[in-house]
Amino acid sequence: MEAKAIARYIRMSPRKVRQVVDMVRGKSVEEAINLLHFTPKRASDPVEKLLRSALANAMNHEDSSKLDPEDLYIKAITVDQGPTMRRYNPGPMGRASIIRKRFCHISVVVSDNV
Repeated sequence: MEAKAIARYIRMSPRKVRQVVDMVRGKSVEEAINLLHFTPKRASDPVEKLLRSALANAMNHEDSSKLDPEDLYIKAITVDQGPTMRRYNPGPMGRASIIRKRFCHISVVVSDNV
């Protein structure tokens, strides 16, 4: 059985979130939550929250009576680019330099069968 959760418009660069996501890809859900909880990166908070949401989605499914949370593992987790806000900062000699404030979308699929 699979369960899915998606977090959209996370106000972080996808490149920085991918560093955290690569640490937990393929691990069991319990091990991944423990690892994310003690990771000092800022991106670990929304990823941990999303993983807990996917776990709750799996437990609230109609077939969850025979499902054990320790048997779940991360089947797929991806980080995609979201929209980019563009802001301008004054540059030298009257120019404007662009600042890109990036967003990302994170999706995770947890499953119990290997």
